[in-house]
Amino acid sequence: MKVIVLGGDGFCGWPTSLKLAKEGHDVTIVDNLSRRAIDLELSSGSLTNIASIRDRIKVANEKVGKIDFHNIDIAKDFAGLRNLIAEVKPDSIIQFAEQRAAPYSMIGDTERRYTVDNNIVGTHNVCSAIVEVDPSIHLIHLGTMGVYGYSKEFGKIPEGYLDIEIKSTAQDTQILYPANPGSVYHMTKCLDQLIFQFYHKNWGLKVTDLHQGIVWGVETAETKLDPVLVNRFDYDGVYGTVLNRFISQAANDVPLTVYGIGGQERAFIHIADSARCLQLAVENPPADGERVRIFNQVSEVQSVKGLAQILADQTGAKVQFVDNPRKELAENELEVANDGLRSLGFEPVLLNTDLIEDVKFIGNETKHNFDKANVLSSPKW
Repeated sequence: MKVIVLGGDGFCGWPTSLKLAKEGHDVTIVDNLSRRAIDLELSSGSLTNIASIRDRIKVANEKVGKIDFHNIDIAKDFAGLRNLIAEVKPDSIIQFAEQRAAPYSMIGDTERRYTVDNNIVGTHNVCSAIVEVDPSIHLIHLGTMGVYGYSKEFGKIPEGYLDIEIKSTAQDTQILYPANPGSVYHMTKCLDQLIFQFYHKNWGLKVTDLHQGIVWGVETAETKLDPVLVNRFDYDGVYGTVLNRFISQAANDVPLTVYGIGGQERAFIHIADSARCLQLAVENPPADGERVRIFNQVSEVQSVKGLAQILADQTGAKVQFVDNPRKELAENELEVANDGLRSLGFEPVLLNTDLIEDVKFIGNETKHNFDKANVLSSPKW
């Protein structure tokens, strides 16, 4: 199949592109390399040494499979995006090209507006271009569990749609799960959902929206094939996901910094599983006429203090509780359905399985890049 991966140079986009190419798909990456520019802006980069996109693509074609690259800003160059889609004639388009960090979106006015302008305009441009070129193209979007909020107010979180009863008519129906974003970034993902519903209603757009949990880990089978293919690994307080921050701290003999009392329960998934789920979505498109398909792309639920304890038990790291910079519940209970992807063959990697290997890799390969000052760099909101 032909697949365009928007944002294919990023943390999730790159290993997904490699996975799809390895499985025999014809991959075209579109990226404006903005995430690399943000590294310079924040003075905080990946612990792993990221090769240039030119070198990445060259080695990927030699050792993995067919991958092409185009530098296009999809939020600003609609004509370039539309023309590329018309030229490639993809079966699927994966939308990763969104500013992905909640903390970054809450730094200040510039970051808030950039996140909204980039994410919402970019996603809408993709939908509009598909309608213009070929409405049968399958759009796959990487969303977030954060669109639901983090509570069991309505019970176990379903996959996108909530069963309700309308009391005035005693009618049972389903609605899109009530949005409850916790940041400007999460708000853009909630707005994405409405764009998809509208484009499906009016043009029959075929959409799979993957509400992903927090991603952890660094290596996949494909990134291990050559050092040039290594994935990025963020550990700072802005882009570093909580478990990856903990992994970097454990690897460098720094206490694991738990926000608040650590009672926040969240859904998690390994980076290799994230790429595998995208492959399953590409290879199993929704049926013609099927409503916007929503899968919860998660492996398991853990509390933050539970994560820290798992890592402390495996590595001997110390745990340090610090003031929480985020406006969120001190503790919550979370239960998540993930039947959709499991029905397609998803068998998740759990935290105890590969966690220690990631700690060893980070400790052995990246100590020279670790800067303790970057760990607690999250903005307050």
